[in-house]
Amino acid sequence: MPDLKRVCIIGSGNWGSAIAKIIGNNLPTMSDKFLPEVHMWVFEEMVNGRKLTEIINTDHENVKYLPGFKLPPNVVAIPDVKDSALGADILVFVLPHQFVRGVCNQLKGQLKPNTIAVSLIKGFDVAEGGGILLISSVIKQELGIPCFALMGANLANEVAAENYCEATIGCKDKETGALLKEVFQSSYFRLVVCEDEETVEVCGALKNIVAVGAGFADGLGYGDNTKAAVIRLGLMEMVKFCEVFYPSSKQSTFLESCGVADLVTTCYGGRNRRVAEAYATSGKSIEQLEKEMLNGQKLQGPPTAFEVNYMLKSKNMEERFPLFTAIHNICKGNLRTRQFMDCLKNHPEHM
Repeated sequence: MPDLKRVCIIGSGNWGSAIAKIIGNNLPTMSDKFLPEVHMWVFEEMVNGRKLTEIINTDHENVKYLPGFKLPPNVVAIPDVKDSALGADILVFVLPHQFVRGVCNQLKGQLKPNTIAVSLIKGFDVAEGGGILLISSVIKQELGIPCFALMGANLANEVAAENYCEATIGCKDKETGALLKEVFQSSYFRLVVCEDEETVEVCGALKNIVAVGAGFADGLGYGDNTKAAVIRLGLMEMVKFCEVFYPSSKQSTFLESCGVADLVTTCYGGRNRRVAEAYATSGKSIEQLEKEMLNGQKLQGPPTAFEVNYMLKSKNMEERFPLFTAIHNICKGNLRTRQFMDCLKNHPEHM
């Protein structure tokens, strides 16, 4: 009898809960490889006088972050991250990227020696000396375990509603890639394994910056033609960013779900576009709008724009990425939102 693998989900927002629904339904069908119970770390909070973990474990619904969708009963919410990861073979990281280091600090020394991780987190971490790190690299460094990435055109509520969609797993190791595909793939969630690990993850981070720009264009009252220009110019800068900083990247990766598909869906839906639109019309700060509009969820676009700008500035390369730079400066209040159109009109034809 082979050792059965345990899967633990680190995070329980709307995307974490949507993924928990898939994994929770998948594992019992593979009883020769996986334990059926899925642990999910839930940051404990009170909702209508009850603990969120208690609601999830009793009513099988994350009423705060993914209301209206039932979770399988084998998904067990656990309020202590160390307890949730106990005995796990596969850790699925799906929480705001700002919290990764703190969670990893709690997990140090608590994991099995052959544990692997997969990150569904879209963002970067600021490194000392003016650089940035992939979130998978942070997890690898902090925990000393391999970490892969899953990215794609995946709005959480649509995935939870079982609308057909695709995603990309970035994994060079074929055996591990096949194992992760089994964990995540379902009849409505199709996965392609791609060996270009870094580019898969970089696309997932950068597209949120472009989505903020798409929201600015919406808030300024422009239509789909303008948004198409934002998407095209944003994709150009994404490709150039990978060429400059990840020279082994392959252009074919941008045609996977993690690339152009994720970029398009995020520029038309998703919280970054929505909050950026409100920012352009309301006169309120990004932080204010995040609190008012997102029910405890976190934006990824503005902090990722800051992280990317931190590196571009340190390397004197802001002018080479004018769209990313303008979006950061508008988020920080250094430019007026209407100046975003100047960026589009003056953007170089070729990069």
